[in-house]
Amino acid sequence: MSQKARVLVGALTRETPYFKQAHGEGITVFEFDEDGGTLSRQYCQTGIDNPSFIAFDATHSHIYVTTEVFGWNEGTLSAYALSADGRLRYINKQVTGGSITTHTGLDRSGSFAFAVNYSHEAWEGFAEEIPGHAMAVFPLQADGGLEPPISMVKHQGQGPVPIRQTCPHPHCAVASPDNRFVIVTDLGTDRIHSYRFRNGRLSVDGAPPPLQLEPGSGPRHFIFAPSGDRAYAINELGGTIAYLGYDAETGAFELRQTVSTLPDGYAELNNCSELQLSPDGRFLYGANRGHNSLARFAVDPQSGRLTPLGQTPTGGEWPRNFTLSPSGRHVLVANQNSDSLTIFRRDEKTGALTQTDSIAIGTPMVVKAYAI
Repeated sequence: MSQKARVLVGALTRETPYFKQAHGEGITVFEFDEDGGTLSRQYCQTGIDNPSFIAFDATHSHIYVTTEVFGWNEGTLSAYALSADGRLRYINKQVTGGSITTHTGLDRSGSFAFAVNYSHEAWEGFAEEIPGHAMAVFPLQADGGLEPPISMVKHQGQGPVPIRQTCPHPHCAVASPDNRFVIVTDLGTDRIHSYRFRNGRLSVDGAPPPLQLEPGSGPRHFIFAPSGDRAYAINELGGTIAYLGYDAETGAFELRQTVSTLPDGYAELNNCSELQLSPDGRFLYGANRGHNSLARFAVDPQSGRLTPLGQTPTGGEWPRNFTLSPSGRHVLVANQNSDSLTIFRRDEKTGALTQTDSIAIGTPMVVKAYAI
């Protein structure tokens, strides 16, 4: 019997001045054949504006989806039940306490959902930063629905890059492996924050100072290594990946290595987006928007340090997001500006990627997969 997975793709449905286009319909659900490397479209969930990021619960029975709409003072986080056949059923939504909601995830207990708000400045149409929260925490109801937020935080500061770093721009929130801290990256201030996390509430009491990265780095997304004492952050503006040591007791990070995602001599516009580790932790991948490639790195099993192994073209423009299939044998890439989802076969021994297919889908923003 072939191994199957389900793939969900969120796509831009509403015009936004900082995105090139909006050709999407909503959240499209596919079945993926791991043996053949083929996608079969099942259906599309409409009725949601700009679903820009998706998170599953541990049982894949619910998903949580951000709505990122320019001009709203507050974005929203929506909850859906996910049936065994891949159908979605809307439960409810909550406002997120800030605008341009760009990321969501769950804590390790599965009791709380996070929403991260990118915009903290007076865009055209925004007179003030109201309410201007960096992120919010939502308790989950028994049916998977969202309660109103019980904890929110604000950030301050800026970085040296004009336009992109005139104020804070939080981009990602991840719970620590022991669930004692929540890690929040801030692209606008070049900082990685560790917040104490107790009963769904965030606090700086007992938390370390934020880790300050190189000015102009712009940390975007963040992942822990399987060991729990290491982590990696992809820097959107700097075109780099930061390898970090992590102290689980204090929640503090130290910068151990910074490596480029780009080939030597590349000087054109590039904004990094997503990063992923292979299931065995031996390879790390990072997406380049502009160079339109996935950078590949070998991970030293002892030290955690990265060795660059080159870049693979993504077969489309502006790879905003990508995911490894549940088996780790394939990579699926959402090419935002070319309205395409490309499929790559992954060599599990070398980490090398070979494109095998590409399908048309309007303005894909996020792609997620799980085994069925």
